Amino acid sequence: MDEATGHQVHIIGGGLAGSEAAWQLAQAGVKVRLSEMRGTGDMTPAHQTDGLAELVCSNSFRSDDADKNAVGLLHQEMRRLGSLIMAQAEPAKVPAGSALAVDRHVFSEGVTRALADHPNVEIVRERIDKLPIEGMTIVATGPLTAPTLAASIGEAAGMDHLAFFDAIAPVVHFDSIDMDKCWMANRWDKIGPGGGEGKDYINCPMNKDQYQAFVQGLLDGEKTEFKEWETNTPYFEGCMPIEVMASRGPETLRHGPMKPMGLDDPRTGRWPYAVVQLRQDNASGTLWNMVGFQTKLKHGAQVELFRTIPGLEKAEFARLGGLHRNTFIQSPKLLDTTLRLKSAPHIRFAGQMTGCEGYVESAAIGLLAGRFAAAELLNQRIAPPPADTALGALLGHVTGNVATADYQPMNVNFGLFPPLEDVKKKQRKEAYTARARSSLSQWVDAFEMN
Repeated sequence: MDEATGHQVHIIGGGLAGSEAAWQLAQAGVKVRLSEMRGTGDMTPAHQTDGLAELVCSNSFRSDDADKNAVGLLHQEMRRLGSLIMAQAEPAKVPAGSALAVDRHVFSEGVTRALADHPNVEIVRERIDKLPIEGMTIVATGPLTAPTLAASIGEAAGMDHLAFFDAIAPVVHFDSIDMDKCWMANRWDKIGPGGGEGKDYINCPMNKDQYQAFVQGLLDGEKTEFKEWETNTPYFEGCMPIEVMASRGPETLRHGPMKPMGLDDPRTGRWPYAVVQLRQDNASGTLWNMVGFQTKLKHGAQVELFRTIPGLEKAEFARLGGLHRNTFIQSPKLLDTTLRLKSAPHIRFAGQMTGCEGYVESAAIGLLAGRFAAAELLNQRIAPPPADTALGALLGHVTGNVATADYQPMNVNFGLFPPLEDVKKKQRKEAYTARARSSLSQWVDAFEMN
C-alpha cells in the first residue's frame, strides 16, 4: 500500500474501463485511487460532463442477445462476474428492441455514485502527466489521452508502438466469401521472407467495367464528416482513405492497393484489370482484412459498395472501415496475458487504449485488468479466461491472437473465437455461445475455489 495516499492500486482514467477496474478491485477488498482529470478544468474534446463512465457517442451497448450475438454474450459474461457497468445499465435502460441502450446521464450518475459511495474507492480530480515509476497502476485513459500522458506512455512503450491515427480497414468473415470467384495467391505474387507456397492472400478480380463502377461508387458514396478535433490531423500516405486515393485519378487504385501485377487468375490465365486483396487478420483464419481499404465512407455505403466486389456479394463484416484520430498501443507486442506492460510490469493497460473497440469491450478489458491486479495483490492464482469465451476471445485479440503486424482496434465478434468443427453455419452462433457458457462456468468455479 502507498503509505502517503493509502491506496494499493492507482487507476488513471474514469471512463468505462477505469470505472469497471476500480469496482472489481474495490469489491475484492483492494484500496483504489481513481484519478480523473475532468472536474479540474481540463476536458477532452468529446466529453461534456465530469461524470464517470460518460458515454460520448452512442447510448447503445448494442445487442443483448446472449445466444446469437458475441457482444450479447459478452454482456452475459460480465454480469456473471459482477460488472458495475452492466449493473448500472439496467436502471438506466431505454427502449431499444433487442439492443441494450441507456439514458446516458442516468447511467453515468449511477456509476459515479456507486464508486463514490464505495469505502475502498477514492475519486481524485487530478490530471496525471507521467506514468508512475512505481506502485501498481492501471492506465485507462482512452483514445483521447492527454498529450502529456500520451508522450509519457510513448517513452515507456516506444513511440513506434503508439498509434495516434487510427486507420481501419474492413474485416470480413471468411465463411461469407465466395471462394468460387476468388483465388489464393501472395500479394502481387511475391513470396515472403518465410517462403511458403505464396498463397497468403485472397484475391477478388475485377474487369474494367467493374473497376470503373467501383471507383465511381467511392467518389459518390456518402462520407462521414471529421469531428472538429480531427480536422487538423494530417493524412499519412500509409493510411490514406481509399476514396481520397480514388480522387487523385481514375487509375490511381490500379497502381496502389488494387494493383493486379503478377496475379494470374487461374480461371483465365491472365491478370485481372484490378484486384481486391484480403489478408488474414487473426491466427485462426476466420477473419480477413481488406488490404488498403481504410475509408471515411458511412457504414451503409461501405456495405452496399463492397458487396459489388466479385466474391464479396454476400460478405458479412466483423468490422467496417474508418479513419479517425485515436491513441492506442500495439498491445500484442507490449502487454503480457494479464495486461501488464512487459517493460514495466507494475503498469497495466485497460480499455480502448489497448485496441479494443466499443463501450462494452472497453469495460470488459477494464474488468479483467481489475481482476488480474486484485489476484496479484492477494497472491491468488488466476488464469486468463478461456479463449472460447467472449472475454477470452477479446483478451486474445488484445494480447496476441493477431496474425499481422498491422494491429487495429476491434469489436468482439465470433471471428475472434477458436473455430468450431463440424457445425452447420445456421447453428454456429448458438454453438459458440453454448461452448462459451460452459467454459466460463469452469473458469469461474476454478478461481472461486482458489
